[in-house]
Amino acid sequence: MLTTANLNKIKQDTILKNFWKNNDRFADLFNTFLFNGEEILKPDDLTEVDTDVSSMLKFNGHAETVQKILDVVKKTAYGIDFMILGLENQSHIHYAMPLRHMIGDAFSYQKEYNEIVAKNKKEGNFASTDEFLSKFRKTDRLHGMVTLCIYYGEKEWDGPLSLVDMLDIPDKLKFIFSDYKFNLIQMRSCNDLHFHNSDINTVFDLSSSIYNRDYEKINNLYKNQPISPELALVVGAITESQELIDHALENEKKGAINMCTALEELKKEGVQEGLQEGLQEGEVKGIIQTCKLFNPDHEAALKLIVDKFSLSQETALAYIKKYW
Repeated sequence: MLTTANLNKIKQDTILKNFWKNNDRFADLFNTFLFNGEEILKPDDLTEVDTDVSSMLKFNGHAETVQKILDVVKKTAYGIDFMILGLENQSHIHYAMPLRHMIGDAFSYQKEYNEIVAKNKKEGNFASTDEFLSKFRKTDRLHGMVTLCIYYGEKEWDGPLSLVDMLDIPDKLKFIFSDYKFNLIQMRSCNDLHFHNSDINTVFDLSSSIYNRDYEKINNLYKNQPISPELALVVGAITESQELIDHALENEKKGAINMCTALEELKKEGVQEGLQEGLQEGEVKGIIQTCKLFNPDHEAALKLIVDKFSLSQETALAYIKKYW
């Protein structure tokens, strides 16, 4: 995905996982999004948990192993009990995300259920036949699982936000189906979220400004405010900015990066991207107009530009409407 990241043997998911493993950032993200900034989750109470929630599904004599690994998982004390918190980083829109989250959360519950069953089998002392058959005591309880998905993409999320959104059923029947909503944070449109943690604010604000090509805002806010190479690397990974990643790595030992210098490189990168986009649109326009001249069926033009430029059907159709 990231040309420079690949050259420097850096993976975007690794950068983001490391950023969110920090307890202060992790707690503030959940507190801000779920609890309106109230410090329900305390950083000192968070401990890391195994992110692998893979499980074996058994149904009518058929068994299948399904793998599911979350990006960051932590456990927190809550009163005398605890709850599990999961975080998943997403760079692209996934149109089955509610189902993915439902399965991930279910596997977390299944994992704890299996642990309780194993413990009960070893200890015995079941109070009834029903407890013995289910291997789950009447008083046994699972711990709550909450998962957040952070979407870093430049496009607005247009995927489903709940399981029911994925079902092909009439609206009047939707009420009879159990729904499953997933928690989505869109980095590009979360201006209403006010984080206490300055690192999160910097990463979200800078990334959003770069996506919007708002270099004037970056210059005004950060020209006299150096940021750490770590944060610059995270922003570079999110926005897929080759120049910013290089700049962060080159200044890693200095401890701080002057955004004015990086800003000039970002401008150059943005201009170059704009030129490339302009050249591509010019080629697409020429192909569409040629097809229109010799073939009244716009489907041929649609297929041609989708294949030639690796465009989505949606983008290709937009070009057809614009130039046909």
